[in-house]
Amino acid sequence: MATINANYNKLAAGYLFPEIARRARAYQEKNPGVELLRLGIGNTTEPLTPAIIQGLHSGVDKLASVATYTGYGDEQGDTRLREALCNYYKQLGVHLQVDDIFISDGAKPDSGNIQSIFGLDNIVAVQDPAYPVYVDTNVIAGRTGQFNPEKGLYDGIVYMPCTDANGFFSPPPNQKVDIIYLCSPNNPTGAVASREQLQQFVDYANKHKAVIIFDAAYSFFIKDPNLPKSIFEIDGAQECALEISSFSKIAGFTGVRLGWAVVPKTLVIENTNPGKVNSLWNRRQTTFFNGASNIVQEGGLAVFTSAGMNECRGLIDYYMHNASIIKEGMQKIGLTAYGGDNAPYIWMKTPHNIKSWEFFDKLLHEAHVVCTPGSGFGPSGEGYVRLSSFGHRENIIKAVRSIQDNLKI
Repeated sequence: MATINANYNKLAAGYLFPEIARRARAYQEKNPGVELLRLGIGNTTEPLTPAIIQGLHSGVDKLASVATYTGYGDEQGDTRLREALCNYYKQLGVHLQVDDIFISDGAKPDSGNIQSIFGLDNIVAVQDPAYPVYVDTNVIAGRTGQFNPEKGLYDGIVYMPCTDANGFFSPPPNQKVDIIYLCSPNNPTGAVASREQLQQFVDYANKHKAVIIFDAAYSFFIKDPNLPKSIFEIDGAQECALEISSFSKIAGFTGVRLGWAVVPKTLVIENTNPGKVNSLWNRRQTTFFNGASNIVQEGGLAVFTSAGMNECRGLIDYYMHNASIIKEGMQKIGLTAYGGDNAPYIWMKTPHNIKSWEFFDKLLHEAHVVCTPGSGFGPSGEGYVRLSSFGHRENIIKAVRSIQDNLKI
């Protein structure tokens, strides 16, 4: 008799972003004449840049000729793209080998899939608030107990509270854990870890033979040269960390799908030798994954050309200017807003201690603006909402004005 994976039943509720879409759709159906203004999901809105479009066209054209046609590519990714990424890391002072890098179809699937190479008895620690995929995929895998609705968390997971008191980046846990999820710039708070803060985690992980899964998907938004863009800029990180990242926010590949994972051969966890974790991830990818699209990888290669990088910086500057409009607009009406300086997200405190979902509904009904409730990212997100800078400039301005004019504080 076939049975289901009962761990799915532990999931607290519908995934955060579909629930946002459901509520917005229900409001729109009841109010068909109202224009909804979206500051919610972090989905890019501006068109791909000319150099990248040219790269994608090149990938299509290659498939139209016998001389250049390619079928399956390497599961680990196009060697040229992996070499380009090695050169990118070298500019950060980080030296990697080509076979430390694995090209994928995005950071989100990698962040979920990577946990499959670790034992189910590992104790997981997550930043709180955190991107929901880190928690949900470990729930599904069976590393947690039941959801505790009173506390808003899962039994068996160690939550590292990120609050205004610690600058929204917590110190390492007081207890021993085995897998640590870190995201910097953080989604949803927009906080960026300092070198000193990351060094604490690296030292902790090396001491306890733990592994850090470092999500650097928003690293290209970091403008401050004193802030690290990669965990591997930290001494000792290549012995205890792996890194996942994405072209989605760098180059607007949200619907194109391309990312990468760095799993150094020097990474050592408890009861393993150097190279073991790398070989397990390689085995996982060659078994479950046939490699990223040949066409898309040509677009990824174009990102790392001189023209591509210049265009991508312009795209990032566009979104970061949106972020400054949102943050300044919220502060102008007396709301407390964080982030938006080295990250595309604004983390806003709800007024008068209003619950996150209650404020979501209030903002939707009064200002017709869609945000993301902070409680959907973990218990420490309660009392906050996330505002996204990914949008057309005119819509960003319209949303900010609507909040200023219509929100009853």
